Amino acid sequence: MDLRRQALEHVRSLSRRYDDVVPVDVLRAGFETPRGRISYGSFFSGIYRPKQFSGPAALCLITAPPKERRDAPYDDEYDEVTGTFTYHYRRAQSDSPRARLSAAADNRALQEALRLGVPLIYFRGIAPGQYTPVAPVFIMRDDPITETVAFQAALPLADTTSAGLTSDEVTRRYATREAHIRLHQHRFRERVLRAYRTRCAVCALREAPLLQAAHIIEDRDPLGAAAVVNGISLCAIHHLAYDRNLLGIAPDGVVHIASRLLEEIDGPMLRVGLQGFHGSAIEQPRERRNRPDPERLRARFERFSAVASGL
Repeated sequence: MDLRRQALEHVRSLSRRYDDVVPVDVLRAGFETPRGRISYGSFFSGIYRPKQFSGPAALCLITAPPKERRDAPYDDEYDEVTGTFTYHYRRAQSDSPRARLSAAADNRALQEALRLGVPLIYFRGIAPGQYTPVAPVFIMRDDPITETVAFQAALPLADTTSAGLTSDEVTRRYATREAHIRLHQHRFRERVLRAYRTRCAVCALREAPLLQAAHIIEDRDPLGAAAVVNGISLCAIHHLAYDRNLLGIAPDGVVHIASRLLEEIDGPMLRVGLQGFHGSAIEQPRERRNRPDPERLRARFERFSAVASGL
């Protein structure tokens, strides 16, 4: 098995092991091969080609996670019209000849990946020290004027042979869109859970693997922005109850359980896990700017009330 394919398969196994968000230390550690240990890079540079590779093409593209306490919209530079991600050339960190040569070499490694049609791995920073891999991706276009390349993802079962790219345009567009949605969801979850100090707003559960970021207004709605004010940290059962309009949250943050559930008699999960929170207030983020938007809560609560009343 060639080293590039081995790297792809290994990073997919890491993605499964770490539920799609891999610690950077694990990525730096890499994996063993007959040619020595291969890392996925230092993650200080955005383009990486291991020294063990005999070919000239890069292996990894890296986008660093957003800075802490930045409230700007999350943008992974996905273009819905072309169905591609955009990635900028590496720029020299200084005017020294060494820095310029290093940046130029990395950018040539991108151009070689396009020329050869070989698969790469894209690491998108989700939070400090955490990255989501997208593999494989392929460079589709190089634009020296804007100093960018465009790349698409491919599905693992239709990705590549040793001869290079085999998947068709429709497959790649689908895979790229799915990758964009996945990255978007991971980033939204990370921001929401951090705002709520990694606990369920209803029951205060702190077990991170059981916590999810619930949208107040769903993505497809014009008000459904991927902003913390449109999210609430909920455990899996309360998220499902919220999505099914069995649990509502009023604009003042008070929890309401659907009347038909309040009237039911069942085991302790219903009594303690749902009925017991009727009339309680959710725990909100400490920072006012991260608290749920009352107007969005009002719109969502109206829907809950309509469903609960059978309208």
